Amino acid sequence: MSIKADFTQGFVRNHWYAAAWAGEVGERPLARRILDEPVVLFRTPDGGAAALEDRCPHRLAPLSLGECADGGLRCGYHGMVFGASGTCIGIPGQDTIPPTAKVRAYPVTERYGLVWVWTGTGEPDAARMPVLPGYGEPGWAVMDNGYQRHGGNYRIEIENLMDPAHTTFLHKETIGNRNQKDVPVQVSTGEHGLSAFRWIENVPASPLDRLSFDFGEGKVDRRVAFNFELPATSFVDIAVIPAGMERSEGNLLNGGIRTFSYKFLTPETSRSTHFFWLHLRNYRQDDAGFEAGLRAGLEKTYGEDKDMIEAIQRGQEETGLRQRTAIAIDRAPIMALRMIDRMIAAESGAPAVPAEA
Repeated sequence: MSIKADFTQGFVRNHWYAAAWAGEVGERPLARRILDEPVVLFRTPDGGAAALEDRCPHRLAPLSLGECADGGLRCGYHGMVFGASGTCIGIPGQDTIPPTAKVRAYPVTERYGLVWVWTGTGEPDAARMPVLPGYGEPGWAVMDNGYQRHGGNYRIEIENLMDPAHTTFLHKETIGNRNQKDVPVQVSTGEHGLSAFRWIENVPASPLDRLSFDFGEGKVDRRVAFNFELPATSFVDIAVIPAGMERSEGNLLNGGIRTFSYKFLTPETSRSTHFFWLHLRNYRQDDAGFEAGLRAGLEKTYGEDKDMIEAIQRGQEETGLRQRTAIAIDRAPIMALRMIDRMIAAESGAPAVPAEA
C-alpha cells in the first residue's frame, strides 16, 4: 500500500534542540534557522550564550547582520540594541524606547559542548535534555564538534537512523558488515523512545575492531543497538566482546569495545536538517592519530547518509509518496514516527495518534 509524503506534519516545539557548537558562538552573531524560524545566537558581555528571533522589530532586518556591542546585540541597520531578554536597551538618537521594541528571546543552556535552545512556549523542562552516559567520565574519550547540513526532512533522518539493516549496503566501505545482513532486528520500547538492536554472534572481528582492541585470533560477539530518544536524538550503542563472553554490563563496558555515537537532529525547515554528532569511546582514548582516522571515517559514513537522504527527499517530492511498499525492517522507524506524531498532537490538542502502524 502506497503512503503519501507529507512535509506539513510540523515539529515538537516544547523541547530542547541543539543550535550550535559552543565554539561557533563567539564575538560575531550566528544566524541559524530552527524549526523554520530565524534565530540569531550571540554572546552577552558576561560570556553567556543568548538566542533571539533574527528579525529587528523596526524593519525586520536580520539582527545577525549586526554586531555584539553596547551590552547586547546591535542591529546593523539603525543601531538598535537588544539584550538577552529580547528587549531593546538602546536606540541611537532617542531616549524613549517604544514598548513594541522587542523580539522573541529563546531560553538557552550549554551542555555537552553545545548551545541548546528551548523552542516551546512553556517553561523550559530540564528533564527533556538528553543524558549522555560516559560523557565527562574517566575512561571515555569524547569526539565532538561534528556537524553536517542535510537537505532532507528530519523524519527521513529518523527513519534512516532507526534502521540497522541499511548499514550493510549503504555503508559497505565504512561500518557495513555482511555477517549481519540476515540477522533479524529486535525492537524494544520505553517511555521516551525505543531501541532497534541485534547481536551478531561468533564472527571475525572487523578491521576497525582489530585496530581498536586486541581480540587476538578469536572471534567476537557484536551488539549494535540503534536508539531513538524523543523527539530527535539518536544514539548508536555498539559493544564488541570476545565470542562467548558473558553479556553483563560490566563486560560490555570493559571486556572489549564500547561506543556511543550520538546524533542530535534539529529541523532547519520541513526539507532540511541540522545534523550535529558526538562520539564517545572507551578505547584508545589518547591516540590522536587513531582519532583523526576515526573522525574521517565517521564523516564519510554520515556523508553517505546525507547523499541518500537528499536523494529520498527528491524522490518523495517528485512522486508525492513516502513509499510504495513496506517490509519488516520498517517497524522501528514507523514506531518512532508515531511517537513524534503523538507528541505533536498532544501539544496542539489534536486527536491522539494510534500507537501501532
